[in-house]
Amino acid sequence: MAITFNVDEIFEMAEEIERNGARFYREAAGNSSDAEARRLFLEMAAMEDGHEKIFANMRRELTAAMKEPVTYDPDNQVARYLQTMADFHGMEGKAAPNQKFTGKESPEEVLRAALQAEKNSIAFYVGIKDFVPDKKGKDKIQGIIIEEMMHVSTIGGKLQAMKK
Repeated sequence: MAITFNVDEIFEMAEEIERNGARFYREAAGNSSDAEARRLFLEMAAMEDGHEKIFANMRRELTAAMKEPVTYDPDNQVARYLQTMADFHGMEGKAAPNQKFTGKESPEEVLRAALQAEKNSIAFYVGIKDFVPDKKGKDKIQGIIIEEMMHVSTIGGKLQAMKK
């Protein structure tokens, strides 16, 4: 049996990924000895908080049909799968799921890791989009991808500003 999702489940996972990213950045800020890096970490956490709210609002706009289960799931395996994906994807805020900042990174290193994480998120959502049937809101996932692309642009702009 193929794994399929409805778009509501994907938005739920996207919100969790953003919460994980914000938590990661706040922890990194607490560990950072560099004031500029700490400020940047907290700014990135706030961006992730904003994304979570955007995704929650987009989720509220979904139709009832888009929220209906795609497959019979009496053991709630889809929810567990999505939670695992959100926890282990958890790329927002880091270039790899197991990456930890030491607190000694420069602001540029922080931004480069964040940029890679956002790129990884885009690839993740592009890939998972194929697991959502057209009638279950596949097209709505594009909104998540566009939001992540805007983060890439924002972070890229910050990196460019540092080079000047």
